[in-house]
Amino acid sequence: MESSATEHSGFNTMVTKAYPLRILNHNTEEHNNSGGGAEPYVGLEFDTAEEAREYYNVYAARTGFKARTGQLYRSRTDGTVSSRRFVCSKEGFQLNSRTGCTAFIRVQRRDTGKWVLDQIQKEHNHELGCEAEETTTTPRPVRAPAPTKLATTVNQHRPKMKVVDESDREQRSSSKSSLKRFKSCSVGEGEVSNDHHSKAVSGSEPYAGLEFASANEACQFYQAYAEVVGFRVRIGQLFRSKVDNSITSRRFVCSREGFQHPSRMGCGAYMRIKRQDSGGWIVDRLNKDHNHDLEPGKKNQDGLKKITDDVSGGLDSVELIELNNNNKHIKKATSRENRIGKEWYPLLLDYFQSKQTEDMGFFYAVELDVHSGSCLSLFWADSRARFACSQFGDAVVFDTSYRKGSYSVPFATFVGFNHHRQPVLLGCAVVADESKDSFVWLFQTWLRAMSGRPPKSVVADQDSSIQQALSQVFPGAHRRYSAWQMREKERENLRPFPSEFKYEYEKCIYQSQTVVEFDSVWNSLINKYGLRDDVWLREIYERREHWAPAYLRASFFAGIPINGAFEPFFGPSLDALTPLREFIGRYEQGLEQRREEERKEDFNSYNLQPFLQTKEPVEEQCRRLYTLTVFRIFQNELVQSYSYLCLKTYEEGAMSRFLVRKCGNESEKHAVTFNATNLNSSCSCQMFEHEGLLCRHVLKVFNLLEVKELPSKYILHRWTKNAEFGFVRDMESGVSSQDLKALMVWSLREAASKYIEFGTSSLEKYKLAYEIMREGGKKLCWQR
Repeated sequence: MESSATEHSGFNTMVTKAYPLRILNHNTEEHNNSGGGAEPYVGLEFDTAEEAREYYNVYAARTGFKARTGQLYRSRTDGTVSSRRFVCSKEGFQLNSRTGCTAFIRVQRRDTGKWVLDQIQKEHNHELGCEAEETTTTPRPVRAPAPTKLATTVNQHRPKMKVVDESDREQRSSSKSSLKRFKSCSVGEGEVSNDHHSKAVSGSEPYAGLEFASANEACQFYQAYAEVVGFRVRIGQLFRSKVDNSITSRRFVCSREGFQHPSRMGCGAYMRIKRQDSGGWIVDRLNKDHNHDLEPGKKNQDGLKKITDDVSGGLDSVELIELNNNNKHIKKATSRENRIGKEWYPLLLDYFQSKQTEDMGFFYAVELDVHSGSCLSLFWADSRARFACSQFGDAVVFDTSYRKGSYSVPFATFVGFNHHRQPVLLGCAVVADESKDSFVWLFQTWLRAMSGRPPKSVVADQDSSIQQALSQVFPGAHRRYSAWQMREKERENLRPFPSEFKYEYEKCIYQSQTVVEFDSVWNSLINKYGLRDDVWLREIYERREHWAPAYLRASFFAGIPINGAFEPFFGPSLDALTPLREFIGRYEQGLEQRREEERKEDFNSYNLQPFLQTKEPVEEQCRRLYTLTVFRIFQNELVQSYSYLCLKTYEEGAMSRFLVRKCGNESEKHAVTFNATNLNSSCSCQMFEHEGLLCRHVLKVFNLLEVKELPSKYILHRWTKNAEFGFVRDMESGVSSQDLKALMVWSLREAASKYIEFGTSSLEKYKLAYEIMREGGKKLCWQR
């Protein structure tokens, strides 16, 4: 070890440089001279956090316990990792084997780039034993791989492949890892049978009565048959026993089954297997006829077909297992850190599969790190969330509130805002790590689940990995930083500044009306206080188009407040202390609560009528069209317009320009342009561009020019009472027939669910709902 004295926080601290055991073994003399057997203590220095982790593992092995990686902490300035905790494996209570042990070390990154141990707890609350064999850092010998018998790829965007080889038993450790691997592919029973694989590729056809030892074996067989015949396979529906909820049958379908994707054409080919009392599986139903051209034996040029790692029933399933006997070159992928506890995967995967039996449109996807044979990130969205995205997916908040504190699971949500300006769920995820690759996979999966329609704008953390992934997956979207994160960074970086500067800083940000004004006031402020060399102020100014209101007003954000904190969709239902056993229940409770609030607003908008406050025809027009919440916002703008004066400053042909200022306030003024030919108008406040509602300044000009009814272009359908049907109507031209059919299915299903909900509340309402549907059926020419 190397030791040196450094001065920190006003006193001298002895800093010792530590090396992992394998390094010390090569430096025996130095190790002996400095007491290499010494225990960890405050001041111990490491080159990297990984080096500290290895050191603690060695210490743990020698002492008689196991170590694992605990919390990490990030800098509020640039989001980089500033400190890490390594804890006893029995820390916490999430598993039966844990005892809440408090033993740990914490290392903190210094300005020099070194990591120094600054906190330590050596006492354990459990017995210590000899566990060195289990935690040794000595690498195990790896035997040379035998010829590949089965290979799968799991993500076309990353080089991730896994070889399952019968001779590689030691590297796989046990069939348990294989079971987990195939469960994440939504089959989840049994292990790969290489013997049956050789049978499958022989080209034998399936038939009723064909038996298999496991569901995976059946899946591989059907995949091999599909490759010979010339089509791809997806996992279809599964059916469960009403007695013990175990899986009783499965369907494997042609990838072109259904109409929920442009590539789908309603193909009816499938194979269904049924579980027997003996534990085996038998083909009990089969359809070999396809309604599209087949491509026998077609393979990709790289020797492996690319498959996705979606796992979904009904609507979007996964093209699962690709067989290839000629693959000799396996790309190696580096194992990544995973912040999701292993106990979360069986819980969530079981929940996803049970949801598939209830909801045809339920979608989920699993990211796999095949190098380590483990699951990474998970994404899911039910049919209601997917349909909501077709209506309100133009402005999306990617909420990663878990990054604020020590959450037990990195739970993230995609949130939109509906026609009542309420948050609406567009998808959920648990994020394994915070790398760019992880977020790229997540955003691409979300986009695929939402029929490939990117949002117009996205609000997300300013973390570089998130922002880079957003720009890659949604290159045309306007990106805005999370308000809470900006406030945090301002509190941290502006703390030493005088209150006068903070006041002028706030005024510059929130009172500048144009980008020219903002830039001018900002530069004057920086010069006034001599802050040209302030690194943080310089950095945020360079990225001002992502956070400054003057730069954001020209982009549509559906009224998401620029300077307000965003409340997490699930609120207090899911927080940092939510235990594993309560997660699903609280998740569903919070989701149902939000959707019940939406149903109440739907009911109120159709059945309640707000009072008019003016005699303007435009007020009556908007009361008839807008939801209650949106109408009240419009009504306020209309009433406020009476407090403004309007002066024409320019006119040429059909074009006019007006100066609109508030009575008694000369500083509050805006410029409005108006075209008499097509009634186009725009205001310097850009409220319509940002929120989709006309501002008081334009309404004042309309009143002056006696425009009695708002042009339809200024009433966005997303804000109206019947917005739920708007997307299908607006997109009837410009989308494929399959995609349009999927949207119509979602829309009709949503409408039908409301008939069921209200029609079952009483016998009288049931009779009314039934009569309405029966009369509608006659118009649709239903055949009884």
